[in-house]
Amino acid sequence: QVQLVESGGGLVQAGGSLRLSCTASGRTFTYAMGWFRQGPGKEREFVATISWGGGYTYYDDSVKGRFTISRDNAKNTGYLQMVSLKPEDTAVYYCAARSPGTIEISRNKFEYDAWGQGTQVTVSS
Repeated sequence: QVQLVESGGGLVQAGGSLRLSCTASGRTFTYAMGWFRQGPGKEREFVATISWGGGYTYYDDSVKGRFTISRDNAKNTGYLQMVSLKPEDTAVYYCAARSPGTIEISRNKFEYDAWGQGTQVTVSS
């Protein structure tokens, strides 16, 4: 089982930027990964996903053009670069990994096996 730890969250003003990191440890295998978020009183929702090799990415329309997902497999780390942040981006952000050997991207949270503990992102207006 892979363990995931997010970092990089914080408080930022609207229009600002943050970069989230997700470091994997344990029995790491090839897998696609994704970022999800959960705002107050809301369900956990899809943000972005990336294939194992990084060649395929997919974004929710709400973040397209503002967020960029990437990964460095040599460092077992994934990233979510967020720019032009809006108050509605405020949420706990989670990274997730699909099961070992599953390299295809997915926006379905139920297709992810491992989750980090989350990192809070707060965007003030």
